[in-house]
Amino acid sequence: MVKSIKLFFEQSWLLITSAFVFGLLLSVTNAAWQPRIIQNEIDKFNRLAGAMLSEAKTFELAAEKVEIDMPKGKTTLLEIKKGLDADGNCVGWAFVCHGSGFADKIRLVLTLDAGFETIKGFGVLSSNETPGFGDKIKKDYFRSQFMGMPAAEITLSKTGDYKEIDSEIVAITGATVSSEAVVAIVNNFVGQVRGKLKEKGLIDNGK
Repeated sequence: MVKSIKLFFEQSWLLITSAFVFGLLLSVTNAAWQPRIIQNEIDKFNRLAGAMLSEAKTFELAAEKVEIDMPKGKTTLLEIKKGLDADGNCVGWAFVCHGSGFADKIRLVLTLDAGFETIKGFGVLSSNETPGFGDKIKKDYFRSQFMGMPAAEITLSKTGDYKEIDSEIVAITGATVSSEAVVAIVNNFVGQVRGKLKEKGLIDNGK
C-alpha cells in the first residue's frame, strides 16, 4: 500500500505541480484583466443606452441592489440608471435585464422614457444565440419593433408587420425561442422596475 502511494506521487508530481502552476497563472491573469473587462462592459452599456436615449449626455445611478423576481423562484439584483440631458433633466431610464435564451443567457440594455410609459428600445449586451438565427435579435428589423411601443405586456406573433409599432412583436423566422426569450425578459423586468421606481418616488412625481 505504501509502495503504491509512493509510486503514485513519483509518477504524478509533475502533473500535480503543473495543474497548480497553471491554475495560479489563470487566477492572476483573470485578476489583472477584471478591471478592463468591467470597464469595457460599462462603456458598452453607455454606448448602447446613449444610442437609444440620444438626449442623454450622462447616465447616473438612480437605484442600486433593486431586487427583481426571476423564473423558478430566483431573484436578481439590479442597478437602475437615469439618463440626464445637458441641463440635468431626466430624459429616460436604462438598466441591464437578462434571462435564458435558446443557447445561453441573454443580457439586454433596456431603455424607457422619463415617464416610464414608452420603451425606447433595447441593445444586446451579451448573447450566444445561434449564428444566423437566434443572433438576429441584434438586427435592426427585430429591435425596431420595440422602439416606441407602450411599456405594457408584450405578446409574440409568428406573422405580422415588423414596421407596425404596437404591443405585438413579430418573431424572427427560424428563431422563435430566441424571440420569445427577448419578449419574456422585457415583460419580466418592465413591470417590476416600474413598481420599484414608484416605490422610491422616482417616477410619477414630475422628476
